[in-house]
Amino acid sequence: METSLSRRMAMLGCAAAVTGLALGRGTAVAAVPGQSPSRVRVMPLGDSITDGFKYYPGGYRVELRRRLVADGHALDFVGSLANGPVELGDRDHEGHIGWRIDQLDAEIDSWLQQSDPRTIMLLIGTNDLNQNHDTADAPARLSALIDHIRAVKPQCELFVATLPPQSNAVLESRVRAYNAEIPHVVAQKGPHTHLVRIYDALTINDLADGIHPTEEGFRKMAAVWHGALRAVPRSLAPIPGISAIPHAITTKEAG
Repeated sequence: METSLSRRMAMLGCAAAVTGLALGRGTAVAAVPGQSPSRVRVMPLGDSITDGFKYYPGGYRVELRRRLVADGHALDFVGSLANGPVELGDRDHEGHIGWRIDQLDAEIDSWLQQSDPRTIMLLIGTNDLNQNHDTADAPARLSALIDHIRAVKPQCELFVATLPPQSNAVLESRVRAYNAEIPHVVAQKGPHTHLVRIYDALTINDLADGIHPTEEGFRKMAAVWHGALRAVPRSLAPIPGISAIPHAITTKEAG
């Protein structure tokens, strides 16, 4: 009797395990403590301002993550790079120091396939302007980059930011001209592409070196990003049926 009962229980356990796998449960993702397929994968994408550079490693990501966690959101910053203070916890990003739009564009497909973001926060163009790299065509390059992102990840919510101000008058004039075109670019990219007005939140007093924000400047940026994400609830909700990528689970810290 006990043997028969034990066999029945074992068979029920196997059936439950198979059912769990069929429904997307019981994967390697769920087996890792502190990780959940419901985490929202967010890619901070850009240049040294996304990185935070030497003035404030982690940049706006530090305060933004604090705000989103306080809101109760389970998020997972993703990207091939990592930096920032210990308290940031989740340090991954795709902020490449010194890079222009075309350089991001050359790598974007592989990054998106690897990290599988739900939401992308794009701030790029400063180095195009500061390197005087065909500045008149910079908005067109931004438009092409957005098109490539949309082609690979049509379900993602893409937030495109205006550039922060600069203290040098010549560079500031380029920033203003470039920023003036960004709303027109974003308006052509469909309902899942959103404008974020970072420029309006900062002044030259928020710059550490005339280009990169101070810690307080990054906090102001975080507040703008936070408001933009909250205004689009889909950006902070997982895509149904899509779970976290196993490779990221082994590298992320819980929390």
